Amino acid sequence: MQQFDRYDKSQVSRILSISSSVFLRLALGVSFLSAVADRFGLWGAFGKPHVAWGSFARFAAYTGQLNWFLPKATILGLAIAVTCAETLVGILLVLGWQTRIAALLGGVLLLLFAIEMTGALGIKAPLDFSVFSASGGAFLLASWPEYPFSIDRLRNNSLVQSVSK
Repeated sequence: MQQFDRYDKSQVSRILSISSSVFLRLALGVSFLSAVADRFGLWGAFGKPHVAWGSFARFAAYTGQLNWFLPKATILGLAIAVTCAETLVGILLVLGWQTRIAALLGGVLLLLFAIEMTGALGIKAPLDFSVFSASGGAFLLASWPEYPFSIDRLRNNSLVQSVSK
C-alpha cells in the first residue's frame, strides 16, 4: 500500500476507473461473443469440456426450456433474435462504439436471462453462472462518464478538435 501513498488519491482513482472500465467492457463483450460462438459449435461439440450447447439446435432447445410459457412457434425466432442481439452487443462493447447503449442493452438482456433462468431452473442457476452480477456490471458500465481506449473516445476527441478549430 505504501506504493500508492506517493500518488494522490485522485490519480489512483482515475487509474482504477480507466482500467476497470476497459476491463469490464472487454470482459462483457468477449463473454457475449463466446456464448454466441458456442451456439455455432466454435468451441467444440456438445459434451466437450466447457461447451454448453455446441450447436444452434441445442441452444434453441434451451431457449424453449427457459421460455416454457411462450408458444413453441416463437422459440426459434426468439433464439435467432437473442443471438443477433448478443452478437451486436458483443461487437459494440469490444470496439467501444455506442458503448453506453450497448451496455444498457447487454444489461437488459442479461437481466431478462437471469429472470428466465430463475423461473425455469430456480434461483441457484443464475447465481452459479453470475448472470445477475454480469447484468449489474453492464448497467454499471453504462453509467461511466467516459470510455477510454474505445471508438467512442476517438470520436469524442475528433469532435472536440473539429469544434475547437
